Amino acid sequence: MRFADRYPIIVTPELHQCAAFYRDLLGFEIAFSASWFVLLYGPDGTASLAFMSPDHPSAPPGPEVFSGKGMCFELQVEDAKAAHAEFSARGLPISLPLTDEPFGQRRFGFHDPSGLWVDVVEQIAPVEGFWDRYMVAG
Repeated sequence: MRFADRYPIIVTPELHQCAAFYRDLLGFEIAFSASWFVLLYGPDGTASLAFMSPDHPSAPPGPEVFSGKGMCFELQVEDAKAAHAEFSARGLPISLPLTDEPFGQRRFGFHDPSGLWVDVVEQIAPVEGFWDRYMVAG
């Protein structure tokens, strides 16, 4: 089977605020927009993300309004320091400052208008020996 696309749908009444947030601050392009649904693509085609109104006329069974918990959206970059500087200059409300993690990521993060945590990460070398305690003998 070949998929045409793959994307999460965040159910939120703030779908149009989210669309503006991703377009204006993160450079996403709006592929489709209606009163009840917005589909966005990353500028380089590596990510897709959608937002749906809670009163969407054809909502699949099960999606309640997103509570802001239990999910994060990872944006992996080549240079987290440069991304942090760029996003800060755009006025992005950064909640987690630029941090080097011992497990091998340089990261910062923020919430979008739906409450979704956006984690911007760069892969860096972990602290020597950090992962040893997590390895399973085989």
